[in-house]
Amino acid sequence: MTDWKERLTGQLELALKQGDPRPYISAYHDMPYAIFRYPPEDEFLIRQEMGLLRTRLEQAGKRVTTISLAECMTAALEAEGLDTKALADAEKSVGLEATVETIHQVISEYCPLDDLVASRIPPDVTPLRDIVFIVRAGALFPIYRTSSLLEQLKGKVHVPAVLFYPGELDGAAGLRFMGVLDAEHNYRPKIF
Repeated sequence: MTDWKERLTGQLELALKQGDPRPYISAYHDMPYAIFRYPPEDEFLIRQEMGLLRTRLEQAGKRVTTISLAECMTAALEAEGLDTKALADAEKSVGLEATVETIHQVISEYCPLDDLVASRIPPDVTPLRDIVFIVRAGALFPIYRTSSLLEQLKGKVHVPAVLFYPGELDGAAGLRFMGVLDAEHNYRPKIF
């Protein structure tokens, strides 16, 4: 069994099965979420294991809502009239860096990613029953750092939530997005 599978089933799953998982996944009452890190190259394996974890949690009486950051980003870009062709044309005319900055601006200012995530949480959630999986964070690379997303979600998410994060641990609380970018050391959620 890989290290991340052991952490998924031996630590995260046990915490999420608790009657009230919040104290087991976070030390902050207004940030009831955690980060589950995994090697970026295991993206397809983790998706399969997340499906199995969801089933086990539902069999234990939990309701799991899965929110894809890739779908949120696509929705934000479409709201601003930016599709794949428009982005490819922009990259050809103004270059990759300017195109990345445009996408960052869309999901940071015009259609904030945190608002899109919060809007996808069912209105009738309860912290004792519901769990939110935030997935496909790799779609944001290298446009948007997830540390910003988690800070912006503060006060907007009231049920246990887990960000599935493709990256590497750096020290006790630092994470390197996709194992490539310099480590961010200001993550406050518990890292599994």
